Amino acid sequence: MTLSVVISDYTFPNLAQEQAAAEAKGASLVAYQSKSDAELAKVVNGADVVAVQFATFGPLCCAAVKPGATVIRYGVGYDNIDLEAAKKAGLKVGYVPDYCIDEVAEHSCAAAMALLRKLVPLDASVRAGEWAAVKHAKPIKPFAETTFGFFGMGQIGQRILTRLKGFGFSFIVADPGLSEKQAEKMGAALVDEDTLLTNADIISLNAPATVKTTNFFNAARLARMQPHAMIINSARGQLIVENDLADALEKGLIGGAAIDVFQAEPLAMSSLLRKAPNLLLTPHVAWYSEAAINRLQGFVAQDITRALNGDLPRKPVRI
Repeated sequence: MTLSVVISDYTFPNLAQEQAAAEAKGASLVAYQSKSDAELAKVVNGADVVAVQFATFGPLCCAAVKPGATVIRYGVGYDNIDLEAAKKAGLKVGYVPDYCIDEVAEHSCAAAMALLRKLVPLDASVRAGEWAAVKHAKPIKPFAETTFGFFGMGQIGQRILTRLKGFGFSFIVADPGLSEKQAEKMGAALVDEDTLLTNADIISLNAPATVKTTNFFNAARLARMQPHAMIINSARGQLIVENDLADALEKGLIGGAAIDVFQAEPLAMSSLLRKAPNLLLTPHVAWYSEAAINRLQGFVAQDITRALNGDLPRKPVRI
C-alpha cells in the first residue's frame, strides 16, 4: 500500500521540499486548502502523515487518519490540533518551535527601540504639522537608566537579551522555570511577577499561553505598572486582555505598547486597540523572513521523512 502524505493547507509559494521528502520514501503527496475539521477529515482519510498550517485538526480528522499517523504543525504553536483527540487516536504530533527564533527576537528589539525613543507619537506629530519634539518625546530615559523586563525567558527571550546587552539596560526577568543562578548567568536579576510589573520600564512578553499566563496582563496588573512603562508582545495574544490594554493606554496608565499577536486574528475592525494612543500594531509578522519560511518548510520536510521512517517528529508534542 502506498504511503500517503497530506498537506491540509498552506500559504507558501510551493511545496518542493515536502514533495521531495515524500517522493524519496515512495509516498504520494497531495495538498489542499482545507479549513474546518469536517472538511479536512474528508481528505486525510487513511493518511500516514498530515502537515497542518492553519486548518483545524479535530476529532473527525484524528479518527480519519491511519492509526499511529503523524500530524505536523507548520509553526510554533499547535492550538489548532485537538491534542486530546490525537492522544485517544494514538497519533504522534510534532511542531516547529525553532524556525523563527532570531526573527522574533529582532522584531521585538526593533519594537523596543521604537517605543523607548517614542518614534510612533513623534512620527504622528510631524505628520500632523507639529514641530514639538519634547512635547511628544517626554519622558525618555537614557538606556543606561532603563530597566528592561522579561515575562518569561525561553529561547526568544534569551536572544532578545543578548542583542540588547550593548545598549546598557539593566535586565530583570520573571520566570518560574528559571533559577537565580541561571538568570545571573544571562545577565539578569530574577524577580517575582509583582516586582516585574512595578520596576520595569519596558516588558517583553515571551511566555507561552497557559492557564496561569492567559489574560495575565489585565486591568489590575496594568495599573501596577509605572505610567511611563511599556509592553511588547510578540509571543501570544492570549497573554493580554486587549480591551484592558486599550483602556490603560487611553487613560495614560502605561506609556505605550507594541503588539504583534492578538486574541483573534486578523484583528477585528471594531477592536479598541485600533484607536488606542501610543500603540504600535503589526499583523503577526515577527516570525517573517524569507529564510524563516524556507527553514520552516525544511523542518517539516525532515519530519515527513522521519514519520515515513517510523520515527518520532524532530520536536514532538508531549500528549
